[in-house]
Amino acid sequence: MSGGYFESVISRLAESSFTVAELIGAAAHLQASGEADQAVLLYRMWIRCNPTEPLRYVAYFNLGSILSGRGDLEGAKVAYEQAIRANIDFYPAYINLGGTLERLGSASEAIRHWTTIVQRLGTITAPSVEHKITAYKQIARVLEANLKHDAAEATLRQGLTLDPDQADMAQHFLAARMVQCVWPVVEPWEGVSRTALMKGFSPLSLAAYTDDPLFQLACAAQYNRTIADPAPNSDYVWPQVKRKPSKRLRIGYLSSDLREHAIGFLMAELFELHDRGEVEVFAYYCGIPAGDGMKTRISNAVEHWVDITAMDDVTAAHRIAADNIDILVDVNGYTRDARTKILTHRPAPVIVNWLGFPGSMASPYHHYIIADEWIIPKDFEIYYSEKVMRLPCYQPNDRKRVIAPVRPTRQEAGLPDDAVVFCCFNGSQKITRFTFDRWARILEGVPNSVLWLLGAADTVQQRLAVQLAQRGIAPNRLVFAGKLANPYHLARYPLADLFLDTFPYGAHTTASDALWLGVPVLTFSGRGFASRVCGSLVRSAGLPELVCDSPEDYVRRAIELGNDPAALKRYREKLTANHNSCVLFDMAGHVRSLEGLYRQMWQDFQKGNLPRPDFANLEVYREIAIEEDHEAKEMLGIGDYNGFYQEKLAARHKFRPVPEDGRLWTARSIKTAEKKFARHAAPEPA
Repeated sequence: MSGGYFESVISRLAESSFTVAELIGAAAHLQASGEADQAVLLYRMWIRCNPTEPLRYVAYFNLGSILSGRGDLEGAKVAYEQAIRANIDFYPAYINLGGTLERLGSASEAIRHWTTIVQRLGTITAPSVEHKITAYKQIARVLEANLKHDAAEATLRQGLTLDPDQADMAQHFLAARMVQCVWPVVEPWEGVSRTALMKGFSPLSLAAYTDDPLFQLACAAQYNRTIADPAPNSDYVWPQVKRKPSKRLRIGYLSSDLREHAIGFLMAELFELHDRGEVEVFAYYCGIPAGDGMKTRISNAVEHWVDITAMDDVTAAHRIAADNIDILVDVNGYTRDARTKILTHRPAPVIVNWLGFPGSMASPYHHYIIADEWIIPKDFEIYYSEKVMRLPCYQPNDRKRVIAPVRPTRQEAGLPDDAVVFCCFNGSQKITRFTFDRWARILEGVPNSVLWLLGAADTVQQRLAVQLAQRGIAPNRLVFAGKLANPYHLARYPLADLFLDTFPYGAHTTASDALWLGVPVLTFSGRGFASRVCGSLVRSAGLPELVCDSPEDYVRRAIELGNDPAALKRYREKLTANHNSCVLFDMAGHVRSLEGLYRQMWQDFQKGNLPRPDFANLEVYREIAIEEDHEAKEMLGIGDYNGFYQEKLAARHKFRPVPEDGRLWTARSIKTAEKKFARHAAPEPA
C-alpha cells in the first residue's frame, strides 16, 4: 500500500541528508500504513548512511521499539545496546533494554541495567527523577514477580520517597508489606504521608486490608478511572458487527486463569456441564503460555478456545464482537493479568462480573455481579454498582479434583501425631494482625494444638514465629506446609482437624477444598464480599453452625471444638455424608441455575432494561474512609456501619454541601441533617 511512498523516501535518503525528525515522521507513516517491515528497513538504512550523526541513538531506540513490538526480542536487544553505546546518558534505552532482557528470561541482567540508572542519576532534575522512578518501578516489579518481596518493598520505598504521589508504586509497596505480614501495613515516613499510602491501595489488596465495602466500592471506582476509555468519538464495538441469529446464547468467558490456578480448578467441571443445546461457550484466554493439564481439560470442554494473549485490546475486542458474543463474563476483575481495557470497548451487549474478583468492579461497563443470598443480602446491594444476580451458591466446584492416591502421615508432613491440628492454607497476604491475635488466643485455649499454615518466604515464617512468641505462645506451635503440586497438597488436607478462616479476606478455593476433603471450616462473616464467601461455602456444605456470629464467637467456638475431638469427628462424617447432596457440590444444579441467570440477563437486554450503575459521591465516600485508621480498630466493630458513614457525610455537608446519591446520602438523610444543623444554630430564647 505504501510502496511508492517507501521508494520516494529511500530515493531522498540516497540523494540528500535526511534529518532525524524526518526519519521518525516517515517511519511513523509506514507503521500506520501497516508497513512495519519497511519502517525497520528505513531505520537500518538511515543508520548505515549516518554513522557519525550525533542523534543516531534516537534511531536505534525507535528501531528497538518497533522490533520489540513485533516480538523480535534479540533484534530489539541489539538496537537498545547500540543506542546506549551511541549515548551513554540516554536512560530510556536502559529502561527498555531491561524490559527486553526480562522478556528474554534474564531478570538479573534487567535489574542490573535499571540499577545503572539509579546509580548514575545523582543530579536532581525533573527528567532524572522521572527516570529514577521508572527504574525503581521496573526493578521492584521483577523482584516481586520472583517473590523477593522484602527487596521489592525496599526499592519501592526509595521510589516513593522521590515522589509520594505515585499511586501505582504505593499499591505494590502495600501489597509487598501485606504478603510479608508486616504490621502495620500503612506506616508513613518522612515525606510520605499516611493519606498518600492509603490512596495507593488496589481494590484486591484493600479487600484483604479492611472489611469496609463502601471504601472498596469507592476504591474500585477510582481504580477504574485510571483505565483509559476509548476516544470520545468511538462507538461500541459489538453493534458494528452483523449479529447472526442463534437459538443458543453465546457466552464468552474472559480470563487469564483458565489453567492450573484457583479459578481453573473451580471452573473446569462447569465448562463440561454447560448445556450445549442452550449455550454456545467461548473461552477467551489472556494468561501465561501454560501447557498444563487443566488448561488442556478446559480447552477441550469449551466449543471455542481463543487465545487472545498476543492481541492488543482493540483487536481482542473486535474478535469477541465478531464471534457475536451475547454475554461476556469477566472472570478476572481487578486481578493479575486482567484485560479490563478490552471491556471499555463494549465487545458484547451484556458484561458480567463473576468469580475472579471478590467485589464490585464499579465500572460503567459491568452490568451484573453474580453472588448468592449470603454473600450479598438484599440490604447490602448498595455496596455494589452492578445489579446483583444470585445463584444457590456463588462458587462452582470441581468434583473431579485430582488428588494424590497416597495420603502422607502427620510425621511426614512435620506435624505432631497427638496434637489438635488447626490449619489455614490461605495466602500470607490474608493474615492480618487481628486474625493472628485470634489464632494466638485459640492456641492458648487449646494447649495441645498447633497451627499449620501454608509455607511462605523464610523471613515471613520467622516474622510470624516472633509475633506468636510476643503473644506468649511457643513459636514451635507454628508448622509451615512446604509448596507441593496441587494433587499432593490436596492429599495432605485431611491431616488437619479444623480449618480456621482469615478475615476480612476469607478462604475461597481453599475452603471448598477443605470441605470436599472432609475438613470442617470455621469462619465468621463481615459486610464485604471477600469476607462472606467462606460463610456461603460452609453453609452450602451443610454446616451453617460453623459460621460464627462474631469474632469473639469464632474464638470461643474454635476453642470448644479444639477440646472436643468427638464433635470434630461428627463434622467430618457429616461432610462425607453430604458430598452428593449438599448445594456446594451440586454442580449440575449450579450450571442450570447459572444458565437461568444468563437467560434473565439477555431478556433484560432485549427489553432495554440493562442496569445503569450509580457512581454519585463515591469520591466523598473514599475520602471519608481514608481518614479512618483501619488497623487500630476493625470496621466490623462499628455496629451501625451505615450510620457511621451518614454522620461523616453530614459533617461534610454542613460546610460543603454533598449532593444526594442513591446509597446513604438520600434526600431524607439530607433533610434530617439540615434540620439538626438549624436546631443547633438557633439562638437561645431570651
